[in-house]
Amino acid sequence: MYCIKCGVKLCDTEHKCPLCGTVPYHPDISRIDLEPLYPKNQHPVTHVSTLGALIIASVAFLLPIIITLFCDIHISGKVTWSGYVIGALMLAYEFFVLPCWFEKPNPVIFVPCAFVATGLFLLYINFAVKGNWFLSLAFPLVGITGAIVTTVVTLLKYVRRGKLFILGGAFIAFGAFTPLIEFLINFTFKIKSVLMWSFYPLVALVFIGGVMIFFAICHPARESMERKFFI
Repeated sequence: MYCIKCGVKLCDTEHKCPLCGTVPYHPDISRIDLEPLYPKNQHPVTHVSTLGALIIASVAFLLPIIITLFCDIHISGKVTWSGYVIGALMLAYEFFVLPCWFEKPNPVIFVPCAFVATGLFLLYINFAVKGNWFLSLAFPLVGITGAIVTTVVTLLKYVRRGKLFILGGAFIAFGAFTPLIEFLINFTFKIKSVLMWSFYPLVALVFIGGVMIFFAICHPARESMERKFFI
């Protein structure tokens, strides 16, 4: 007997596929309660305190911030290089640790907040180095990328079907965004040249997105790929 979803060969005593979890059923085969061909995992499961892990992670981020700030002020008499380190650590904390404090963190909220935090950090760097690249380069790049990613995350969370359409559209959107990236770089740094390298990621991303949309439309092709790669 074989799994109807992924094609794995099953023993007659198996109650579900060990690879994909699909329950097998054959009306002409009587079920026999014997020892399964694939034994269950007998290793004990250890539970880790979530609150304790979050407190340890927070302390692990807080200590370098305090040490870096103290060293910078002691050596330079003011905040100089430590601002970059502190900003990067706070950004990493916002990305990886802060959502874990919530029982069910909503990515629709945390993803745009992460891009806002990234924009503020780049704004700080722009003022710290007395640059003039934030409004013409960093702000549109972070803003447009954040808008695309937030849209994709929102659709994946609240739309039950059409994930391949959503992901394919995301690849095409990022591909169409690459010429604008090159234009903004040339404009910000006064590079007098036509668009050159952006053509290659544009073609690659649009192709990948087109393939995803093709598989979303063509059900036989998608089912064949799912069986072949156990998706």
